[in-house]
Amino acid sequence: MMILTGKTVVSAVRPPFPYGGEFISQFLFAVRLCWFPLLISTVAVSYGAAGIQAINFLNIFGAPDRLGGFFVLAAIREFAPFVTAIVLAGVAGTAITADLGARKIREELDALQVLGVDPVKNLVVPRFLALMIVTGLFDVYAVIFGVFGGVLATTTSGLELGPFWATFLTNASVIDLWGSFVKCTLFGAIIAIVCCYKGMTASGGAEGVGRAVNSAVVITFIAVFSFNYVFTQTLLATNPEIQVIR
Repeated sequence: MMILTGKTVVSAVRPPFPYGGEFISQFLFAVRLCWFPLLISTVAVSYGAAGIQAINFLNIFGAPDRLGGFFVLAAIREFAPFVTAIVLAGVAGTAITADLGARKIREELDALQVLGVDPVKNLVVPRFLALMIVTGLFDVYAVIFGVFGGVLATTTSGLELGPFWATFLTNASVIDLWGSFVKCTLFGAIIAIVCCYKGMTASGGAEGVGRAVNSAVVITFIAVFSFNYVFTQTLLATNPEIQVIR
């Protein structure tokens, strides 16, 4: 996978660039399939886990107005990137693995190499770039609807929105926003590399493609969770001011 990552990055910046049409196709494919599941998942997760349960916990201390500050941690830093990565891996990632896996067992990838066509540049690079851009854009989308889930939880609990927005805007920072965006974009790169690799190395007919899809999802989740740990530790170490809850 690391070798494929290196080849993909080099192929993405080295001319020629024959993958424009495939890039647009994969971009629109991911947007079309993922926008609605992402909307439902983001609102549901933010409303339930981070909203209702957090309000019940904060009520113990008589501080339900702190929910806005908590949502900076929950919605912007963690839930928005995670939900985006999970939805993209489960919908677009599996489709990519199945597509490339089917081409592999039909020996189409070998045929392309015989014809002098680089499968990495023409198949992997457009999917790599498309998923990176889609996950980055969807992170903004997920943040908006994640905060909406918090607003919905606050409203349905009979609380005023003023304290929620006050603590939210007090704790939110540009670092939180760009950190969430960069992390989610890199999640997209991880999803693309893992899914393309598992698809291009599938074997054993249709059953092998099914195993590759299952394996790709599991490896993607493990890689995303591991990378999130490293990224979050690095972000907090280099920007200690965002660790202070105001």
